[in-house]
Amino acid sequence: RVTDSSWEEETDLGDTWAKRNAFSFGKGGRGVERRATLDALMKTTGQVVQCIDSVEYGLTDIQEYYANTGAMVRAMDDLQGGEGKVNAAIIESYSRAPRPKKLNDVLRLEYRSKLLNPKWANTMVDQGSGGAFEVSQRMTALIGWGATTKFKENWVYDQSADTYALDPEMAQKLRDSNPEAFKNIVGRLLEASRRGMWDADKDKIDELLGLYEDIDDQMELG
Repeated sequence: RVTDSSWEEETDLGDTWAKRNAFSFGKGGRGVERRATLDALMKTTGQVVQCIDSVEYGLTDIQEYYANTGAMVRAMDDLQGGEGKVNAAIIESYSRAPRPKKLNDVLRLEYRSKLLNPKWANTMVDQGSGGAFEVSQRMTALIGWGATTKFKENWVYDQSADTYALDPEMAQKLRDSNPEAFKNIVGRLLEASRRGMWDADKDKIDELLGLYEDIDDQMELG
């Protein structure tokens, strides 16, 4: 639902996860819906642990992490009053001495080392259409983490906007190689502002709105 922006409240994402995962398999039947049992378990769970087994694909790289771990945290927290009582820990099993890390600390590190790292950004964008797609996917994931675990830090959005949309040279490369990806990057920034995840300057939003209208017109005209 994050991908197509088909949600209104953040609780929608937790509820969707619960609906899709409320089925049991065993001697008592295959695919039996047991939402009440799942809710009872989630009401008494205070800690979620996610293992990452690859240095190449982290929390911010693919949608499965926020769509599953993030949405599960959202569902549990909503059932427990929505006050952030549920903790999420990340264990990087590929490291020499794996130890639990706080979810938000891992997200901050990944955004600094990948999406907002100039070397990573330039390398990706210079790859052309495929690299632009990878950047676009990570912008969608940023919305996913904001909605499911309330990761809403202005510096990530500010630097993303400055790096990929408001830098003329970078923006032109993205527009030329993959207009759809560039439209998604700009659209996700605007969505973050609209949903209250990003407290952006009005001038910056106005500039993004102009870019979005321009790329929309460009794609419509072919």
